Amino acid sequence: MKKLLSSCLILLLLFTLTVGCARDDVADDTPGTDQTQDGTVNDGTGNDADTATTPSLVTDEASIQRIMSSDGEWIIIFTEDMTTDQELVLEGEFINKDANDRKIALYTQDEDRNKTASFTLTAPRLTVRSENTRLQGGTFVGDVYVEANGFSIIDAEVQGNVYFQSDEFEDTFTTTDGGNVTGTTEVQE
Repeated sequence: MKKLLSSCLILLLLFTLTVGCARDDVADDTPGTDQTQDGTVNDGTGNDADTATTPSLVTDEASIQRIMSSDGEWIIIFTEDMTTDQELVLEGEFINKDANDRKIALYTQDEDRNKTASFTLTAPRLTVRSENTRLQGGTFVGDVYVEANGFSIIDAEVQGNVYFQSDEFEDTFTTTDGGNVTGTTEVQE
């Protein structure tokens, strides 16, 4: 009888763990975690989007300024090439998965997370003041001025220079998945 009771308790514990793990997997497939043609979001790293913030689709030049401000959202989604003669400033703190996070998504993807299109954002200057900003999936034409830790270029290209306000900001800079800079990357105080 004790063996049967012990076996039942072990099975119940395993079932509880399995259900708990399955709930985490379900969260990855909930609406709002895949960026598709309709603008829903997946941050590309396997992390779920923060439910307190939402993605913002860039629709015109005026929306770029609003979305990149501290009043914008954590992810900025482009669905077409965009050109502005205005300097862009990305600022504000946004929490995604309990950490500061900001993403400029220059691409769209399907429900299976396959990139379906890449876009180009052209501006004379992009100043990054939000920590852990990711430029991902397309091309930025112009110079980038980094004034925060954790700037990364993922599967994207900067056709211009990347200037860091300090050695600390340069030390936390990364490029992955073919991310690159055509110009120089240097500290410019």
